[in-house]
Amino acid sequence: MAFGEVGTSLSKIKANSLNLAGTFGFTGTVSGLADETPLVLLSTFTSDGSDSTASFTSGIDSTYKEYLFVFNNIHPETDNAKLTFQGSTNGGTGYGVTVTTTLFNSYHGENDSFSGLAYDDGADLAQSTNFQEISANVGNDNDTAASGILRLYNPSSTTFVKHFLSTMNIIRDRSQETFVGGYFNTTSAINAVQFKYSSGEIQGGTIDLFGVV
Repeated sequence: MAFGEVGTSLSKIKANSLNLAGTFGFTGTVSGLADETPLVLLSTFTSDGSDSTASFTSGIDSTYKEYLFVFNNIHPETDNAKLTFQGSTNGGTGYGVTVTTTLFNSYHGENDSFSGLAYDDGADLAQSTNFQEISANVGNDNDTAASGILRLYNPSSTTFVKHFLSTMNIIRDRSQETFVGGYFNTTSAINAVQFKYSSGEIQGGTIDLFGVV
């Protein structure tokens, strides 16, 4: 009788077809699993309301192959400012590593009168040392901010370029999500990262840096 036919019971499953180690037992408990936390909080930037930049100059090393930045309600001083970032190979003495990126946006208006999905060829970089935009224009009203994540892969490699991906959402008269992918075109280790708005200060919010186990 084939499994799934009427009359098939669990007794038809042979014991050697089940991996009983490290799986759920019939007692409802879990055994054989390592006690690991997938994310390790390394540091947190908390805006004091007048920060020109948010810099992470420690904790980015060979300990982890992936680092995750989590942005929570990053509020700008200046209206229509964009959140940007760059990397450093000298511990934050200077930021200006050569990058190549691509960027697209999706958006939907609060009044449902407009929406779209589009590649933004004016916001990507090609072998540039400029800061890369990772958000759309953020308003400086009290109910506007940017939130999202940025992943940095294997920044300590001295053999390969360093890839990154970000997803940011802003709220103004719309919900707009910005997607950025790219790489630092260097074989030197990236050991510091800086964030800032394209104009004005950071006037609220937090950025958490995690190591990914």
